[in-house]
This record gives sequence, structure tokens and C-alpha cells, in this order.
Amino acid sequence: MTVMTSQTTNSTEPARTPEQVLSGLQGREATIEVMGSTTHYWVYTQGNETLDERPTIVLVHGFRGDHHGLLLLTAGLRDYRVIVPDLPGFGRSQPFPQHIHNLAGYVEWLTLFTERIRPTGTTLYLLGHSFGSIIASSAVAGGLAVDRLILVNPIGAPALSGPRGILTRFAVFYYWLGAVLPNRLGYALLTNRLIVRITSIAMVKTSDKHLRRWIHQQHDRYFSVFASREVVLEAFRASVSSDVSSVADGVTAPTLLIAAEHDDITALPAQRKLLTRFANARLDVIPRVGHLVHYETPEEAVTAITTYLMTDD
Repeated sequence: MTVMTSQTTNSTEPARTPEQVLSGLQGREATIEVMGSTTHYWVYTQGNETLDERPTIVLVHGFRGDHHGLLLLTAGLRDYRVIVPDLPGFGRSQPFPQHIHNLAGYVEWLTLFTERIRPTGTTLYLLGHSFGSIIASSAVAGGLAVDRLILVNPIGAPALSGPRGILTRFAVFYYWLGAVLPNRLGYALLTNRLIVRITSIAMVKTSDKHLRRWIHQQHDRYFSVFASREVVLEAFRASVSSDVSSVADGVTAPTLLIAAEHDDITALPAQRKLLTRFANARLDVIPRVGHLVHYETPEEAVTAITTYLMTDD
């Protein structure tokens, strides 16, 4: 078991804005039918088609997000073929027609999706952020074969026991109410821009005003792109009813945990405890950031990822 603390990037050059980082990123959109869902996913080879033969990284986004949330990480993974799907029922991917959007459903979907899009004979890495960390680790524990597993802001303990357990309980009521109200009222509640903004403010830690505005804009644009109220409620229940610690014992693939010093969902002591549950894992802690590592400190996360992937087991 190894614990590392990432250092904030120091450079004489001014930091690039998210818009500048993403300006040259181009992905090829594709679709695939998995469990009745037309799943939309994007393939990024950074303009170099020879990357199709290089290691592939599949990225799994968190609750109420879509592939856009992981693009700053994607932009930094220039030496890899990166594949980022929208989870069924979110973004552009259709919901399951005959399956509940629970953890078991998403694990089965991710296993089938990854097996079908995996290039023959190439190295495969799997990365999950937040709720995606639960799905990814559960899939690997259940038998999905990957060369390495990367968990960013992993949900390492039951959500109700986290630093903001009271807010989680409020969220349980909020999503329940959104589902039981008449359709128009329920949908209006779940997509309410004020509530979305309050949620965004609660997670942001950066003091960079431009970056804060950009993050809020991202949440405004993509946080409410879901198929139905039922999908959101089912997925929310899945996100708070399990965590990575419940499956870590079954993960044999080498694993990197990228935790945040000020994560309000899973506190750092719980992440250190989670580390001990894996057979072969490393913990990299990024300072002065919370649950939005993928937005606020993507360069540090990419450095941790690429360093780990270039290191022997």
C-alpha cells in the first residue's frame, strides 16, 4: 500500500483556462446497443488514429453527469485512446427499457459495453469518478477484466456517514419528492436552477473566479440532462446505497485511488481506510480540492494517472 500527496503544479506560464484546454479536443461520437439502451460514447485519439493500437482508457462519469464532465481529464491523456460513454438514462444515452437503473444494472451494462468496444489484444484501463467509481470497482470485482483500475474521488464509505450526511439525507427526500409529485412539478423541482447552483457551490473549493463560473456553467448545462424522473431516482438510490469499500476486497487488478484533501462526500481518513481493503492499491491525495478533482485539478489528476500507468506493479 502506498500513499502519495500530489503537489500543486508550479509554472511560470499562466494557467490555461478550461476553454483553452478543450478548444483543440475532438472526439468521434458512436453508438452501441447494450441492454436495450442506445449508448452514446465518444472516442478520443487526439487526432492520431495510430492511438487505436495503444492502451485504451474507458472513463465512467458520476451521478447526473455525462461525458462532458470528464473532458478535462481526457484532454490530458494524450498518449491513450480514451473512450467516454454517457451512462444509460443520462446525456444522450437512452435509458434501460426493461432494467432498473440500479447498481446491478449499471455494472452489467458497463461490463458488456467494455467487452464489446475493447480493441482485441490491447491494454485496457478503467477509470470511474464519484458514482462512476462504485460502478467501475463493482464491475471489476464482478469479473470485468482490466489491466488497471483508477478511481477518482472514490465513494469510499456509505454516503450517509460522510462529512455532509445531513445534506445526503436532505437529498434523499429531494429525489423522492421529485418522483412522487405530479410530472410537471416533479420535473421542475429536479431541474430547478437554484438548487443546481446551490449544489454546485457546495462542491466547489477553488478561489479562481473564472474557474468557479465555468464549473457552475457546466452544471447548469449538463446536470439536468436525464431521461426521466424515474431514472434519476433509481440512479440516486444506487449512488447512496453502496460504496467502493463494499466491493474492494474482490478487486484484484492494480488500483489507483485519487482522493481529495477536502472531499465532503468521502473524507480523507475514510479514503486511507479504503486503501487497506484492496489487494494492490496506491492512494494519491490532491491537496486543497474537494469532490471536483476532474474540474478543479485535472492536471494533477492526469499526472497521477500517467505516472501510475507507467509504473510497474
